[in-house]
Amino acid sequence: MANIYYDNDADLSVLQGKTIAIIGYGIQGRAQALNLRDSGCEVVVGCRPGKSWEAAQEDGMNVVGTEEAAARGDIIQILTQDHLQPEIYRHQVAPHLQDGNALLFSHGFNIHFNQIVPPPTVDVLMVAPKGPGQLVRTEFERGAGVPALLAIHQDYTGNAKEIGKAYAKAIGATRAGLFETTFQEETETDLFGEQVVLCGGVSELIRAAFDTLVEAGYSPEMAYFECCHELKLIVDLIYEGGITGMRQRVSDTAKYGDMTRGRRVINAAVRAEMKQILHEVQSGQFAREWILENRVNRPVFNALFQRDANHLVEQVGARLRSMMPWIKQKP
Repeated sequence: MANIYYDNDADLSVLQGKTIAIIGYGIQGRAQALNLRDSGCEVVVGCRPGKSWEAAQEDGMNVVGTEEAAARGDIIQILTQDHLQPEIYRHQVAPHLQDGNALLFSHGFNIHFNQIVPPPTVDVLMVAPKGPGQLVRTEFERGAGVPALLAIHQDYTGNAKEIGKAYAKAIGATRAGLFETTFQEETETDLFGEQVVLCGGVSELIRAAFDTLVEAGYSPEMAYFECCHELKLIVDLIYEGGITGMRQRVSDTAKYGDMTRGRRVINAAVRAEMKQILHEVQSGQFAREWILENRVNRPVFNALFQRDANHLVEQVGARLRSMMPWIKQKP
């Protein structure tokens, strides 16, 4: 069982006199920066001129270029996308690191797979909220918080864990619970979950079920409703009460079909493939593949994205969703 820390386990005074540099002002960067500021921390935002810069200014943040933010920060939290972080780190952050600085992340990919290799004279840690930035912000504003993960990769000062706990408290995470883990565990479970369930598994299950019904002669509209549209209803029930809670709130017919047919779909062969995918994550095979894909301008990524965007389920779904004004598509 993981160690769990709460508000009483963290001391905000650890952050007093320190400047926290938030590199990147996307959804997660904005949420963490605003929560830190509202907790009384000294925050500087580093980003490029453009929409993010303008958003930070509108929020009243102290926004400067990335290099200046890195130079001013005692604690530097890098919140840009994974594939951008190594270049930003090498050229804009690393030259300004000083002994005793703390380098933070909210995902372990680049540290775990050695795309970022910090000097031994800085603390390296992770505080990773288990929710999107918008939720991190709204929960904080209502006096609650989103659970987060804490991992220590390098403890040069001997105070890295206390810094991490204080940072987590400042963004509201210790109100809900701060779970101690490692960079390896967070990274590997995150990639595995995305690939076999949250994105890859669910997406392909929807397409396969949709294709099965359409190929059997059912209308694409009925196939979309039953295999995609209603998924949100079930996911919301699982989100609120787990699998058992969901089963308690659907019909007995649905329950029986679930319990007698689900394992025929996710059978021994599927579970074996999941183990193979986990091995690819653990061995670094997936990371090497993704890193190389980015170096050659993403030819496979772009081709696959376009192929799936043109699938019939997307065309039917767009038309049906346009008939449902309560569904608001986020930009």
